Amino acid sequence: MIAPPLSAEQEALFRLIEDTREHVFVTGRAGTGKSTLLQHVAWNTSKQIAVCAPTGVAALNVEGQTIHSLFKLPLGILGSTDEPQSDATRKLLNAIDTLVIDEISMVNADLMDAIDRALGMARGRRGEPFGGVQIVMFGDPYQLAPVPPRGDEARYVRDHYRSFWFFDAHVWTGGRDALADGPAIEGFAELGPFGADLNIRELVDIHRQSDPGFKAMLNAVRHGIVTADIAQVLNDTGARTPPEPVEGETPIITLATRNDIVNSINRRHLDALGGRSQTATAEINGDFGRGDAYPADVELQLKVGAQVMFLRNDLAQYREVPRWVNGTIGTVTRIAGGTVRVDVEGQEFDVEPAVWEKFRYSYDAASKSLSRDVVAEFTQFPLRLAWAVTIHKSQGKTYDRAIIDLGSGAFAPGQTYVALSRLTSLEGLYLTRPLRPRDIQVDPDVRRFMAGVRREAAGR
Repeated sequence: MIAPPLSAEQEALFRLIEDTREHVFVTGRAGTGKSTLLQHVAWNTSKQIAVCAPTGVAALNVEGQTIHSLFKLPLGILGSTDEPQSDATRKLLNAIDTLVIDEISMVNADLMDAIDRALGMARGRRGEPFGGVQIVMFGDPYQLAPVPPRGDEARYVRDHYRSFWFFDAHVWTGGRDALADGPAIEGFAELGPFGADLNIRELVDIHRQSDPGFKAMLNAVRHGIVTADIAQVLNDTGARTPPEPVEGETPIITLATRNDIVNSINRRHLDALGGRSQTATAEINGDFGRGDAYPADVELQLKVGAQVMFLRNDLAQYREVPRWVNGTIGTVTRIAGGTVRVDVEGQEFDVEPAVWEKFRYSYDAASKSLSRDVVAEFTQFPLRLAWAVTIHKSQGKTYDRAIIDLGSGAFAPGQTYVALSRLTSLEGLYLTRPLRPRDIQVDPDVRRFMAGVRREAAGR
């Protein structure tokens, strides 16, 4: 599949990343092409680059490694303690020119500082942020948040950080205390009063939606400034009854807040279909991690007539136009001969099992460079039952139509924005109930940080 060309603003950002040593945070609204730019950087950089992400699935999506695996860090709060490093880890970290972190909004402040310490220790350059490695981060704090700490870990965070978000890590703030204007915390004073310089760039050209009015509504939801007029338009539009399935049209999907709602909807629809259910069992080779790191169901139950969603892009390299992309919805029409035939908008395609590769970086002494090796494989049909999917798992997907089910209410900041911003247009919106004010949540620390980002951009 041919990669899409970069827009002018994406190309300018690529040149900033490639031609300088600046630390860069690439953010932007849903659909602005952050993932496209990350992929371009990974494929086209001349630097020794390592790509990582906070979770197993996120790491698979960018063909990288999890942060904890790359740095050999234990789970949980790490504090200011240096973790022991093997000779192999030190050599690996010494070979990195640029570290790319995807889904940075899920990385907490404590882990951000641990990355800084690990690189400084391995490279013998503790007085320099990240030991001199360039850090490039991708993500949108308005969409995903770090998992909140509990118990003693929560008390530690309150005592040492202004917030748990990555942008309040001491490496960026200079080790200021939780009030952001107190004395530097011991062990971080060498960074100076303001910490490492971070060049924050927000992509603004939206590629998913074209209607200016809908873009403005999504932006209002993103920033938590929804007016009564905007809410009325969204609710009046979404109050329609979802249409009955029409052959040749893209089936409609429900985006729900909780797994139990999604599982119930999918099970009910699958059971209602006639015919025999068939199960495809994934083949797992190597250490692929736990179940939450799997990119697809280990046991995939399908029937003819099942509504499914593709879990990865069409990998046929020779195709200029892919037959499907990650998030495409279709209907199973045949299961036989080791393939599943799926109807996508009137065209039928035979889908075969796909292989997801888990990568691990190592240091190649012969070439004195980074090596990226396949250490595990997960083979399964790249499909998931898709009468419904959680809002969280819809992240990064694009839908022409969707039923949004917020149940008793959105329970996380950004959840409603993620759901609405999956749609290409307002006409594709269906709501199981009207939006309520409490459904529109923005984390106050994100609001504070992003206000500073906009002030900096205005003065640039």
